[in-house]
Amino acid sequence: MDAPPGLVIRVDRPDSDDGRSLIQRLDEDLHQRYPAVAIHGLRPEDLADPHLTFLVASMDGQAIGCGALRLLAPGVGEVKRMFVRPEFRGRGIARHILFALESTARERGYSMLRLETGIRQPEALRLYRSAGYAEIPCFGEYADDRFSVCFEKRLA
Repeated sequence: MDAPPGLVIRVDRPDSDDGRSLIQRLDEDLHQRYPAVAIHGLRPEDLADPHLTFLVASMDGQAIGCGALRLLAPGVGEVKRMFVRPEFRGRGIARHILFALESTARERGYSMLRLETGIRQPEALRLYRSAGYAEIPCFGEYADDRFSVCFEKRLA
């Protein structure tokens, strides 16, 4: 799948201006779908973690999407904070962010990626299933969250 014309995906920080703006939009979207206890963002310690990768997707200099990768366990990464602004959805941007995170994970020698999304996000569920992620029992902080759906993908 070719990237949409003008799409640029770059490494940034979640606490940069673009990062904060996108995460705020993501959280607003999630608060419309779920109670606050079901929203699982980055932890404060993630910001200082040298293994955290935060990507920002932009078009024409405008930040339109993001995604993060953090180390979950040795050889296992976790995809976090996937978001594309609603007016830019349906163009394959989230898929390109996900591919970029998977590429980073492979470069780091991760053999598996895991992630959590919510039951009220059909677009995310479709994306992950179509990208080869298989549903697994919820893990870690998501284990008792009735709104969570967890996935994993073995990396080649």
